[in-house]
Amino acid sequence: MTAVHAPVGARMVLDAMTAEDLMTPNPISIHSAASVQEALALLTDRGFSAAPVIDEAGRPLGVLSRTDLLVHERERGATGALTDMTDWDVPPRRLREGMEVEVVDPTRVRDIMTPVVFTVLLDTPAAQVVEQMLALKVHHLFVVDEDRALVGVVSPMDILRHLRFD
Repeated sequence: MTAVHAPVGARMVLDAMTAEDLMTPNPISIHSAASVQEALALLTDRGFSAAPVIDEAGRPLGVLSRTDLLVHERERGATGALTDMTDWDVPPRRLREGMEVEVVDPTRVRDIMTPVVFTVLLDTPAAQVVEQMLALKVHHLFVVDEDRALVGVVSPMDILRHLRFD
């Protein structure tokens, strides 16, 4: 690991003018109608802790996090939802040896997402983006265009990439 030493008297400067300069474009998102299994696979396979949830027009509706998935699983287990086959309208039948019934969770992302998404416009000043992240205590701000369609995301790593010594 390389140590970074600031020149004596130097200060850190954010080398970006707007949210568009800071953002990572085209963030991976989840459609609101996606299943919980699809969302879990996306977050796990990509190593994400959260992803924006979008509607048909690409507008953000909320955020789905690993925490949302864990809470859903805990609540599902606590209520016995989908685990008690006596509630099914299907008559019981014998399965061949080695065969199992797979119970598929019908829950959709829209049902368990956090229905709040913090956004900024493309032309929001970079300093204001940082101030908002600090004030809201969030790790991501989503960037939208004038039609409110999702076009990017700003994370702490994006901000760090744009810091330089002056």
